[in-house]
Amino acid sequence: MEILSPFVWIPAGAIAIGAAGLTGGYYVLRRKGMDRWLLPYLLTAEKRRDPKPGDPIHVLICICDHYEPKLGGVSPIMANQRVQRWVAEYPRQFSRFRDSDGRSPRHTFFFPVEEYEPEYLDSLGELCRAGFGEVEIHLHHDNDNADHLRQTLLEFKTLLHERHGLLGRDKLTGEITYGFIHGNWALDNARRDGRWCGVNNELDVLRETGCYADFTLPSAPSETQTRKINSIYWAVDDPARPKSHNWGVDVGASPRPDRSLLMIQGPLLLDWQRRKWGIAPGIENACIQGSQPPSMARLDLWLRAGVQVASRPDWYFVKLHTHGANEANMPVLLGDPMVRFHEQLAQRASLDRDFQFHYVTSRELANLALAAASDTKLAVADVIRDSCLT
Repeated sequence: MEILSPFVWIPAGAIAIGAAGLTGGYYVLRRKGMDRWLLPYLLTAEKRRDPKPGDPIHVLICICDHYEPKLGGVSPIMANQRVQRWVAEYPRQFSRFRDSDGRSPRHTFFFPVEEYEPEYLDSLGELCRAGFGEVEIHLHHDNDNADHLRQTLLEFKTLLHERHGLLGRDKLTGEITYGFIHGNWALDNARRDGRWCGVNNELDVLRETGCYADFTLPSAPSETQTRKINSIYWAVDDPARPKSHNWGVDVGASPRPDRSLLMIQGPLLLDWQRRKWGIAPGIENACIQGSQPPSMARLDLWLRAGVQVASRPDWYFVKLHTHGANEANMPVLLGDPMVRFHEQLAQRASLDRDFQFHYVTSRELANLALAAASDTKLAVADVIRDSCLT
C-alpha cells in the first residue's frame, strides 16, 4: 500500500502564480480602499439583513450635499447660475411630494467656507426658509493648524447665523451649532500624505466650536475611509495621531465618552448585483450622482446596511451624499430620476402600511440619533418638533 506523505510537493510556478494572485488581489483591494474596511464588513455580516416582512420600519432619508458652486474654477456668473437653478428647480420639482408625516423633501447644503459669496447664501436661505432644507458647513483646507481652523469655523458659523439667519442653536446652551463635512474626505488628517487637512486634533476643534455631528463618511473608495462602517458612533480625538474616528463607541451602547464627537455614517456595502467583469462586486457608497441615480434597488441596499441605533431597531438611518452644484449631477438631483424616486417611495408606502419614510435634514437626523440613544418611544415627527438642536 502506498503511504502518502503529509508534505506535498507544489511546483514553483504554482506558488508564483498563487503569490501573484494574492498580490494582485491586495492591490485591487487597496486601490479601491477596501483593504481598510473589508474585514470589518465581513465580521459584521450578521448585522446586514433585509427588514422582516410585517415589521414596521421608519426610513430616515437625509441627503447631505457637498454643495460647491465654484467647483471646477468656473466664473462667478456660472457659479451663481448653479445656485439659482437649485433655488428655482427644487420647489418646482418636489413641492408636490410628501413623506409619511406630510413633509416635503428637504436637502442639506453643506456650504464651503472658502467659496463664500453673500448672494449665494441669501438665495439658499430663502429656499431653506420655505421648508426645503438647511445649510451647514463644509471646508476644504490644507497644511492648516488648530488655531487657524478654530478661528475659521467660529467666524463662519457666526457669519451664517447673524448675516444670513442660518444654522441653529442648542436649546440648552444657546450656542450656535453646525453639522460638518470635510473637503476631500480628509477629516482629522486622514490621508497618509497629510494633505487637505494638517490638523491631528480636528475632532476636538470641531466639538469645541459647536459641531453637533460630522457627516463626512463613507468616503470609500478614498484612502480616508474608516475601518468602522455603517455606524452612528462617538469618536474621541487623540491629538497626537491622525484619523481618530477610525473606531468609536456605538451611540446607545454605553454612555457618551468624554470629549467625543458624534459621527453619522451613510451606508457602505458590496453590491453583488453590479459586478465588474461579472465577478467583482460593485461598491455601494451612498453617493447620488449622474452615474448613480437613486432607485428602489439601492434603497433596499441602504436598508440592508443596517445603520441604526440598537434601541430603535425600527429606525433606519439613510444618510446619502452628493455634489449637487455640478452640471453632471443636477439632471439626476433636480430631474426625472429623483422625481421617480420620490414617486416610488410614496407608492411603496401606500402599498405597505408597515413602510414609513421621512425626509429629514442632517440636524434632524442627529436629533433622531440622540433620541434613539435615550430609548425614546416618541414618533419621528415628535422628536423633530421637540429636538434639542434647533
